[in-house]
Amino acid sequence: MATHWTELQHVVFPQDADPDVLPLYVDSDVWASIGGREVRVSDRAHLDDVLGRTSLRVASGERTSLASYFNAFPASYWQRWTAVDRVRLRVATRGGGTVLVYRSTAQGVPQRVASETVSGEAQTIVELPVTSFGDGGWYWFDLVAGSDDLVLLDGAWETDVAPERTAGASIGITTLNKAAYCVETLGAIAGDAALSELVDRIYVVDQGSELLSEHPAFPEVAGELGDRLRVIRQANLGGSGGFARSMYETVEADESGALIVLDDDVTIEPESIARAIRFSRFTVRPVLVGGHMFDLLNRPVLHAFAETIESVPFVWRAQPHDEVPHDFRHSNLRQTRWMHARMDADYNGWWFCLIPVEVLRAAGYALPAFIKWDDAEYSVRASGLGYPTVTLPGAALWHVSWLDKDDAIDWQAYFHARNRFVAALLHSPHPGGGSITQDSQRWDLRHLLAMQYYPIELRHRALREILSGPEHMRAELPTILGTLRAIAKDFPEKTVLRGAEAPAPVQGKRVFHSTDGRPAKGPRGPRLVFFTIRMVLRQTLTKPKSEFVRAPQIEVSKRDGTWFRLPKFDSALVSTADGSGKVRYTRDPRTFRRLLRESRRLHRQLKRRWPELSRSYRDALPDMTSAAGWEALFFAGEQRGRD
Repeated sequence: MATHWTELQHVVFPQDADPDVLPLYVDSDVWASIGGREVRVSDRAHLDDVLGRTSLRVASGERTSLASYFNAFPASYWQRWTAVDRVRLRVATRGGGTVLVYRSTAQGVPQRVASETVSGEAQTIVELPVTSFGDGGWYWFDLVAGSDDLVLLDGAWETDVAPERTAGASIGITTLNKAAYCVETLGAIAGDAALSELVDRIYVVDQGSELLSEHPAFPEVAGELGDRLRVIRQANLGGSGGFARSMYETVEADESGALIVLDDDVTIEPESIARAIRFSRFTVRPVLVGGHMFDLLNRPVLHAFAETIESVPFVWRAQPHDEVPHDFRHSNLRQTRWMHARMDADYNGWWFCLIPVEVLRAAGYALPAFIKWDDAEYSVRASGLGYPTVTLPGAALWHVSWLDKDDAIDWQAYFHARNRFVAALLHSPHPGGGSITQDSQRWDLRHLLAMQYYPIELRHRALREILSGPEHMRAELPTILGTLRAIAKDFPEKTVLRGAEAPAPVQGKRVFHSTDGRPAKGPRGPRLVFFTIRMVLRQTLTKPKSEFVRAPQIEVSKRDGTWFRLPKFDSALVSTADGSGKVRYTRDPRTFRRLLRESRRLHRQLKRRWPELSRSYRDALPDMTSAAGWEALFFAGEQRGRD
């Protein structure tokens, strides 16, 4: 009987004519010895050589490597999480030359494993074991052209191992006034032939006022997707409410084996969706499969590789061994040794994450958190039931990075604080949540020293509501955003001054302008202790000069407006993160003293009541994340409900 080979990963090239993303697909072989080591010194890959979605030309006498993010095969992840112990590389070419196959070790050391000479129209098959990649390593291949051009017509990584499951997946997109992005994503899905067989249904949960259905390009893409697409109008229940709705609909429809949740403000590589689904089919047990995040505004830059949660302060961080952001223009896969080690994640952001339906039935739906920590909490919850999260290299999208956002000091400060504490109450293994209360107090103090009073008001509101019990989370979900934005009206620092609206600083031109691109570092060790005492005494015991209350004392860039520089001044004009304007901070000793006392009181109360609160939130979790619990929010004011 003929062996059946199943495709795991197709060789692909950029869908759009963007030269910036080409290094994610192709790595040209131009090297030099610098400082005693071999490095790539230029990029000789050109968009003109990309002949199609699966086709690439290598000019005569040239060499091109597919040791790239999207085209190398992450063998260590397949060995660790699936039953796949062998793959084959299938390459179709036209012209004369050589196909060279390589593998890497976990330390990033390349090793050649095969070499095949090709001529004319050729089909090259190389069978490869997936048995010695315990700690890391990839497979890839290079193409070397002879006297004429060598054209790659098609390529794929395949296996003859039977999958553990065969069901397709649904996709859930939550959108809020991002119709243009959504239409682009839907078009990419509709235009990929492989996804027509892998994706059962697409749920777009529209929670905005600028409706997706009213976008001029929507009718065409809706026609292409047909009855696979369903747009659901819903009140704004945040990202968690939108994703919970797609979870609910997927389970109710009972058509798919998994749900892929996607953010709305993204650009997707559709092959990534196919890879996530295929990987999930082969895992020995159901796992959550996440994708990486590249910067939508600086597309060769990787911003998230493997996300972890440090349990003692209960805070999310990058995996200790990864080095992000990482720019693939400067260092591709072969030159980036840390990327060859397998990195295990605690969770994956819901910019792109596949969740098996089995997990949805066992663990429930999203926490009613609105935004922030819903993805991390869900992965921790699922892991406790035996469903880990795998962040799969080669599966990724482009998303606006957090570098151009002020979400720690705008209305989202409430959710950063509340949902972190709620997640810790639910899952922290340490008495009293470890050091989370001490760490949170430090963040309060930093904001206070920087004259950022609005986020502290929101953080304290969050702590008071946590102390009130878990019932507040569902009760306030439909209204909390409006409440938080209304509070901002009482804080002049939340008024963005644009252009000539910004007053001139009393002390002249902008100061402390950073030019080296590195984050400024504050005091450490004993210096930090003395600095903090001195600045707190200044903030509480001295009044700001009246001239600096009338007008800002100085102007600084966003990068330089840090908690350890601003306390030395009475007022400051600080640029917003996105560069659209400036905000004015003014020192207020009375507000400082009030908020500092309240911070100490609330955190002491949280620490004292931790065991009781933890029990109440854990007891409430099944109901908060249940289908019935979410239905009450989805269908509020409607007659529809579950029979």
